[in-house]
Amino acid sequence: MPINARPRRIALVTSSFAPHVGGVEEHVRHVARELTNLGHSVEVWTVDRGEHLGQQLVDGQTVHHLPTPLPARSARALWSYAAQAPSAWLRWVGVQRAFRPDILHVQCFGPNGLYALALHRRFRTPLVVSSHGETFADDHAVFDRSALLRAGLRSALARATATTGCSQFVLDHLADHFGLGGGVVVPNGVDQHVSSCARETWPAPYVFAVGRLGRQKGFDLLLSGYAASSLPRQGVRLVIGGDGPERTALEEQRRGLGLDRMVALPGRLSAEEVAGGMAAAVAVVVPSRIEAFGIVALEAWRSGSPLIMTSRGGGPELVRDGVDAMVIDPADRASLAGALDTLRADPALAARLSSAGGERVRGFTWEATAAAYDNVYSTTGR
Repeated sequence: MPINARPRRIALVTSSFAPHVGGVEEHVRHVARELTNLGHSVEVWTVDRGEHLGQQLVDGQTVHHLPTPLPARSARALWSYAAQAPSAWLRWVGVQRAFRPDILHVQCFGPNGLYALALHRRFRTPLVVSSHGETFADDHAVFDRSALLRAGLRSALARATATTGCSQFVLDHLADHFGLGGGVVVPNGVDQHVSSCARETWPAPYVFAVGRLGRQKGFDLLLSGYAASSLPRQGVRLVIGGDGPERTALEEQRRGLGLDRMVALPGRLSAEEVAGGMAAAVAVVVPSRIEAFGIVALEAWRSGSPLIMTSRGGGPELVRDGVDAMVIDPADRASLAGALDTLRADPALAARLSSAGGERVRGFTWEATAAAYDNVYSTTGR
């Protein structure tokens, strides 16, 4: 425990958690562990998506899956909300009274944030809000469609003791669209040591990308840039790991480009498979249309792979073009194709980028992320 700090009871109120996988799920899992290591008592409160998982123990962490019904405009939806809301609220009040948190820390604002805000108003528990780009990087554009979420986030930011974002880009977006004043950047971390395993079905050489197969991640842009490069003619394949709603569209695009034998879509990968896939890659590409931070960039650095990073979003805050990555606009097909060709043709450049990235990644630990949150908690006064 840091000097002058004291143990607190912290509820990490997250939009999603295990068994679901993704960036915020990984972030909260690691942060919960490291805050516990700092001496705090931590519970994870997350959204029940209908699985009715209740209370579980995940990696030694108490996790409550809680219902979050919200009102909607149709008569049927309003009736359903009226029937479900009282018991849902009692569940939230129950975990609040049982745990008695000193801090309600919202991770990725959604329905979870609205219920945390309600608890804050009812029990006066200090509120901390951490944004991970959910206001602009969501494929379903929920903040564009939901006046309730927009109003709730504005209110939460006004009432919060502190607001953090994984990049300054995220904080600037909150300031421009939701009235945030100030805010603290708390970067993501990455496991510094992960065992790796490679799939024999990916014969080298290949370019690697991974993430949720959603439109914002830009894998269609990567396919287009890869097709325009000289890599297919050189026998350099493309592997895109992950799963999501754009999978069928990507398969159709691959077929339309005549690249069925050159592009692999292996589906969801384990952390070990991601690490192994990156380690053997010609390059790792993050082609997002917009990116709040880019944990994949840290994973690429950790694996010793040269990185091609999107210029859209918070990435340019993290990487240095020509030093530890090549920064491109993924919507510029010629630029993306040129970066792929350059790294393939210039092993010395690839080695320099990999080496510099390997040095940089050492500063991005989950311990550092948790310590930054701990500093934020010290301002709550409770």
